[in-house]
Amino acid sequence: MNVLIADKFERAGIQKLEAVGCTVTVEPAAKDDALRELIERSGCHVLIVRSTKVKAPMIAAGEALALIVRAGAGYDNIDVEAASSRSVFVANCPGKNAVAVAELAFGLILSLDRRIVENANDLRNGIWNKKEYSIARGLKGRTLGIVGFGQIGRALAARAAAFEMPVVAWSRSLTETEAAEAGVSRASSPVELARQSDIVSVHLAATGETKRMLSTEFFGALRPGSTFINTARGEVVDYDALAKAVRERQLRVGLDVFAREPAAATGTFDDPIVSAGPQVYGTHHIGASTDQAQSAIADETVRIVEHFKSTGEVLHCVNLCARSPARWSLSVRHLNRPGVLAHVLNEISHAGINVEEMANVICSGATAACAQIRLDARPPDDALDRIRSGNANVLGVTLTNLGT
Repeated sequence: MNVLIADKFERAGIQKLEAVGCTVTVEPAAKDDALRELIERSGCHVLIVRSTKVKAPMIAAGEALALIVRAGAGYDNIDVEAASSRSVFVANCPGKNAVAVAELAFGLILSLDRRIVENANDLRNGIWNKKEYSIARGLKGRTLGIVGFGQIGRALAARAAAFEMPVVAWSRSLTETEAAEAGVSRASSPVELARQSDIVSVHLAATGETKRMLSTEFFGALRPGSTFINTARGEVVDYDALAKAVRERQLRVGLDVFAREPAAATGTFDDPIVSAGPQVYGTHHIGASTDQAQSAIADETVRIVEHFKSTGEVLHCVNLCARSPARWSLSVRHLNRPGVLAHVLNEISHAGINVEEMANVICSGATAACAQIRLDARPPDDALDRIRSGNANVLGVTLTNLGT
């Protein structure tokens, strides 16, 4: 199996891929047209990326390309729709950077409360101002609101508990029972969470539903002087509304992600949010960039590729059909002989029926098997009769209405 890595990747991970029988090409600088040409030329079956954008022309160039692995959690840098249209699976590594991102988010919270950046800058400039910097609120007893309560949000909540901070959380899927089990309160909406919080940290995935979810109404619900942290994705926040809130409501802000990030790892940066006020802190989209996180992500990436190589199944696949269009299930018990499945599928095809899903499970001893074939319509009785009688190796046929 040919694997192309078009980003920085742990050396140990490359060695593990080679150890499981993969031929690995590493081109971390390949971008845009150069990456498209490389995908076409290399004949790669698997493409691994971190922040590199994978666009439709690149996917179309890969005749052998079957799997794209995002070595990280978010996958908005990959054109998933284009991948799905060409039957290319997309997988990610959820949760492996959760601790790293939670640590950075809490670091920003602490830094804003104690004004660590201003402290350090003044010291470097030869200024001593203990009188000014002795003023801080402290974190104990202040309410932390977490928008998005997946693995990162839960990791942040655990750290907040160590600082004796009450936590209120919101997520579309979070129930009252789950919130209670996690030791947090559940808000009914992001706006309600904002009303209850002294500090808000965002941990939402970037989707069509979350695009600019946090906007004017949300920031208007925050108390004046509140702290706002975003280490998730720039797309989930309306940064114009945030800049206005910084100026008008004196919000203190810590950001690791921005609406206008450079495409390369180095370059100029001109997002206007950093000019909204001196109380805006920023880091360089480094939330997942710890040795621990990258090692864990590399190991998970290798596991995904190895499992795909040996079974054809994709762990953490993000572009599987959410609901199968299959309406009927055809079970065919048969002897494990050549031509049986060809016979069954031929009859289904002649009936004008599409196979939506299929699995052939081999029984112990490998003398018999059962094919589970999910169909978009009911086969006519004469087709079923031909499936039963047309091949001596067919042992039994059962048709089930899936009721969908």
